[in-house]
Amino acid sequence: MIDTADLPDDIEALKAQALALMAENSELQQQLDARDAEILRLENLSASLDALVAAMRQAMFGRKSEKICDDQLQLALEDLETTEAVVIAEIEEDVLNDRPRPKRKINRGALPKHLPRIEVVIEPEDITCPCGAERHVIGEDVTERLDVIPAKFQVIVTRRPKYACRSCEESILQAPAPAHIITGGLPTERTIASVIVSKYADHIPLYRQAQIYAREGIKLDRSTLADWVGRAAFELRPVYEAMLQDLKSSNKLFMDETTAPVLEPGKGKTRQGYFWALARDDRAWQGTGPPGVCFTYAPGRSGKYAENILDGFEGVLQVDGYAGYNRLLKPNAPNIQLAYCWAHARRKLYELTLSSTPAPIAREGLQQIADLYRIEKTIRGQAAEQRLAARQEKSAPLIDAFKIWLDQARAQVSAKSPTGAALKYIARYWEGLILFLGDGRIEMDNNPVERTIRPIALNRKNALFAGHETGAQDWAMLASLIETCKLGQINPHDYLDRTLKAIANGHKQTEIDQLLPWNFKQD
Repeated sequence: MIDTADLPDDIEALKAQALALMAENSELQQQLDARDAEILRLENLSASLDALVAAMRQAMFGRKSEKICDDQLQLALEDLETTEAVVIAEIEEDVLNDRPRPKRKINRGALPKHLPRIEVVIEPEDITCPCGAERHVIGEDVTERLDVIPAKFQVIVTRRPKYACRSCEESILQAPAPAHIITGGLPTERTIASVIVSKYADHIPLYRQAQIYAREGIKLDRSTLADWVGRAAFELRPVYEAMLQDLKSSNKLFMDETTAPVLEPGKGKTRQGYFWALARDDRAWQGTGPPGVCFTYAPGRSGKYAENILDGFEGVLQVDGYAGYNRLLKPNAPNIQLAYCWAHARRKLYELTLSSTPAPIAREGLQQIADLYRIEKTIRGQAAEQRLAARQEKSAPLIDAFKIWLDQARAQVSAKSPTGAALKYIARYWEGLILFLGDGRIEMDNNPVERTIRPIALNRKNALFAGHETGAQDWAMLASLIETCKLGQINPHDYLDRTLKAIANGHKQTEIDQLLPWNFKQD
């Protein structure tokens, strides 16, 4: 309580004291609000972890009628365990920075004696004692971590000698232990990178990787590998988010989506989710933006998900004819132009030629589209200005002729016939199909992003489904980094290895752009 006797008589001094008290009160309120927000966030994380545990138990111990085969169960559990590792890593990052980390009950694996040992001795920079004498070795700390070289297993033995002074014997010197993504764990960052690349690039599920390790005498549980992947996913999330923001800063992107079945734990069936791909590939017109792709998981295919993903983007978006993208054209929508895909238009006509019924109109349309593609082939890789000039000179007259043909052909057939439906599709998206005539940056089709989706589809075929929605997002995130590496002809194994090492050694969040795949310098 403030004693009135302590209050100053001077009005200005009194005002100053009041302002100081108000500022102090405001600061305290901000601290309380921040504390409440942090408590709420940790409570949400705890609830997420509880939900994951319940989902895992349901998947493992559900009614017999709900059980799935062993291979499917393994796939489901590895995603749940990976997600669990991500959540726990986030909790530990925020809460346990200044406290000893509790030991988790997890099988760390064992390193067989027959594996070769590569010893790395880490010496202090200077072993001279402050008294002037030279320290001598009195002991050492030895750690062993599993390291993987493709088709070869080895053990990295790190020795850190301890030095003491013979003269004063009061000081001991030892080099600090190197930082790792998984503190106290077996794997090197290169091993973690190998597991991620094998799963998301080579489409080898974790339980099959565990079998490969077992053949070399390295007995690791699938859950152990899932923990490695989950920890890495948590640490790599800022890189993915920075990459997505970089893509959305462009003014020309591609977008597409593909199915992503997600298991409903305990029910033995899946529900349909989607991976949305947002890609940049400016190489066809000598653009300066590096190629990249970001996948985002969403529980549905509604256009609202595309709108959410594109938040902050303005420019030309190249898409197929899916009606969900029409949401982006509403008056209150972002400033986005939709360029449609001629490959999809061509596909509608091509499908007509596969039937036994003659399709002369479809064949005429295919020929005209082929003429346009032949022009595009000659200008691929040229600057946008050169491409635009060539299109105005050569492609524009063909487009004018195609439009006349399209109107005449539609008048000759029933709108409800297969041919009529194919022509109606082209007419519906006409304005977006011809957008490439006025912009040398725009491609005729959406093929660049569709090529990035193919590995996702292959991994989906091998993995059957994702074991959890959060696991699906981790899949999308790690696949984004790998596919972006592939677009830039970067070895994803080397990139992940070096990036994880940089993160483990405290790479600054403010310099996260340095860790983006296209900034990686191959040795």
